[in-house]
Amino acid sequence: MPRTMLKDQHWTRLRPILLELNIYDKGNLRQTVEGVLYRMRVGCPWRDLPPYFGKPNTVYKAYQRWFRSNKLIALFALLIKDSDCEWVFIDGTHIKAHQHSNGSNEVEQAISKSVAGRATKIHLAVDAHGNPITFILSDGTTHDVKVAPDLVDKINWWCSKKY
Repeated sequence: MPRTMLKDQHWTRLRPILLELNIYDKGNLRQTVEGVLYRMRVGCPWRDLPPYFGKPNTVYKAYQRWFRSNKLIALFALLIKDSDCEWVFIDGTHIKAHQHSNGSNEVEQAISKSVAGRATKIHLAVDAHGNPITFILSDGTTHDVKVAPDLVDKINWWCSKKY
């Protein structure tokens, strides 16, 4: 089994959470979830998913369905409810946007032009074990200091919900 796939112990914990979110448990749910995770980890086009995960279009449609219905955000919220907030670390990293990304006028997107090209920035907060707690996306030219107060507010909100 490749290292990017879910171990059985993780799947036995994740499956009930997916069912709680009304994600239909059909025979290939685990393959579909692993396909989405593989694609997020590797960054390959959907059409280049290995055949093990099933048809790429099936995995893509499931991802889009879960994304549009906010089930992925709900899943993230359920997974971080046991975070260790004794120590919290924040950091930001630049991500180069695809050469064809424009930043649509219809929906606000966190993409900006810089000397190196189009970029976005991920501001991430992690708990004492390195597990993500929350994040904020901004355009690539935004300084960390401008986003830090909002990120700290989100950290306080998430960590206060635990107690």
